[in-house]
Amino acid sequence: MDSALRHIIDQVHAAAAAGTGLRIRGGGSKDFYGEPVAGGTPELLESGTLTGITSYEPTELVVTVRAGTPLAELEAVLADRGQCLPFEPPHFGGGAATVGGMVAAGLSGPARASVGAVRDYVLGVTLLNGRGELLTFGGQVMKNVAGYDVSRLMAGAMGTLGLIVEVSLKVMPIAPAEATLRFAFTQSQALERLNAWGGQPLPLNASCWVDDAGVSTLYLRLRGAVAAVEAACKTLGGERQDNATVAPDWTLCRDQKLPWFLDRGGRDLWRLSVPQTAPPLDLPEPPLIEWHGAQRWVLAEPDQAQRLRHAALAAGGSATLFIAESSRHQRAEGRFDALKPPLDRIHRQLKREFDPAGVFNRGRLYPDF
Repeated sequence: MDSALRHIIDQVHAAAAAGTGLRIRGGGSKDFYGEPVAGGTPELLESGTLTGITSYEPTELVVTVRAGTPLAELEAVLADRGQCLPFEPPHFGGGAATVGGMVAAGLSGPARASVGAVRDYVLGVTLLNGRGELLTFGGQVMKNVAGYDVSRLMAGAMGTLGLIVEVSLKVMPIAPAEATLRFAFTQSQALERLNAWGGQPLPLNASCWVDDAGVSTLYLRLRGAVAAVEAACKTLGGERQDNATVAPDWTLCRDQKLPWFLDRGGRDLWRLSVPQTAPPLDLPEPPLIEWHGAQRWVLAEPDQAQRLRHAALAAGGSATLFIAESSRHQRAEGRFDALKPPLDRIHRQLKREFDPAGVFNRGRLYPDF
């Protein structure tokens, strides 16, 4: 066991014995996301010291990497072998994002609706629980993932169940061809076409509909075999974009840095997750729509929170306060929708099993959890 991990284990033992909490931090790129860690000013547990790719088998499409490894470093190694993380994890905070933070936050980029989410690519994890014990779940191949898939529980858990020490991920080859098409569609037209295209054998990869100063545009990204992409471009029509020109815009969309996101004017940024087939929702203003209709970003004043939650719920989805206007964030409600009683009970039982003393990230998911 190396000294960095030994130090962290000692830190967990001390916190558990004293009944105090720890705030897990990798690169700090997602500090804005979720609830503030409860308990005054909890001691910082730095996972950024746990770095390095411990195993990479390109022919097996699997990589094992320590949690504090910069995400950009992992992606560069994969790119050298013509491979990638197809769910396009966001890189908030420039190069600060880490692999552990990627899994813990569970956030995916523009391609998520077509290729799956972070959790779909987690094969195994080594976890440090609230007792200071190292636990290993899953493995490095899909057949090792059977029964209750504990490894994937870590995706989106925001560090509340323990510290991810190491994770094994499935990777994929970079698609041989890519094209982006531009369409002048209203929101209703865009949703209708996306739903229709989704039922056809097309290499759909990502979509983004945005209303910019009254100009409504749908961008559709195709990825796959050269013949499939070229055939789809002819079938779908639209205005084909230059790949070199539009690629940076997809990266900005992934990281919520398009002008639409940045021009918040003091408003909160909400993330609504709804069925792809949901019609236009009752929102304060037009959203930015991704994931073929399933993810809808909304800018709204704080007093619009209930309206957004009701709109998402009525469509069969949920609403998350993604980025709050910090100077005005004095809310009794949590940033995430409250869990229904059965799910709430399961969450609490898991927390008690993995972290009985409540050492890790108290309140990061829910104020009293």
